[in-house]
Order: sequence, then structure tokens, then C-alpha cells
Amino acid sequence: MMDDEAKPPAAGNSVAGIAAMVAAGTRRMLEEAMDMAVLAEFPLASGRRADLMALDGKGQFTLIEIKSGAADFRTDRKWPEYAGWADRFLFAVAPDFPQQILPEDEGLILADAFEAAILREAKPRPPLAPARRKALTLRFARIAARRLSGGTMPRDV
Repeated sequence: MMDDEAKPPAAGNSVAGIAAMVAAGTRRMLEEAMDMAVLAEFPLASGRRADLMALDGKGQFTLIEIKSGAADFRTDRKWPEYAGWADRFLFAVAPDFPQQILPEDEGLILADAFEAAILREAKPRPPLAPARRKALTLRFARIAARRLSGGTMPRDV
């Protein structure tokens, strides 16, 4: 019999499991409470992928970066590159995440598998350029349509 230290982590305690739970709760909040359309793993024209990209009824984009733990945040420094791709940027983390390590001028969502709450609103950002907003909106629509139809193309855009 294995002792507790030798057992593999439960799916909910793995990095992927934590990220999936945070994504589920965050997505539920964005879709149900905030009436946004949400796409996971949204490819940006820069080559990066947003964990969640949400679009509201006014055409405003919210980009969510999910962090599964302190090590994930400390080793992943790509998130500043997302600033020019959305109207709002927020981190989404689990309840036991050490929130004090996150930048105070970025938005913060606390989430579990079932619900989420915005603890700190995202700082105001300069408006997206009209050409970028149009390109993002078209990309969002095309990706959503492809995913809905089961897409026959091997790419997202």
C-alpha cells in the first residue's frame, strides 16, 4: 500500500485540475452572471493563447489568465503581452492561491469549480484601436462558429 506522500495527486489537486476548476467557475460567472460569450484557449494574432476570452454585448473584450499556483505565476511571464488584446485583463485563481504575489494593478477573480467573484476590478486600459477591435471580433466569431460546427479545419482561425 502506498503512503500518502507517494500517491499521485487527485485530479482536482493537479495543476491541470486546479486550472480546470478555476476555468469552470470563472466561465460560469462570465456567462451566467455577466451575460458574456466565452471562448477557452483563444488564439491571439501574436501567437499567444488567452486562457479565456470573453465578449460582452457592447463589444468589449475581457481576457482572463488562469493561474493554478504560485509556481505557475512565477515561471510564466507572458501575461504582460496580453495588455493590447483586450479592454480588461484579470487573473483568475483558486481560493488558496497566495493573492499577495499578483500585481495589484491587475484585476482578480477568485474561483472554484462552481462559482467565481471579482475581488478586484481590472485597471482601465486604453481603448483598443478600431482595426484591432474589428479583427478580434471577427476572429472571435469565426473561432466560435468553427468550434460549434465541429470545424473541419485543423486551425482555429
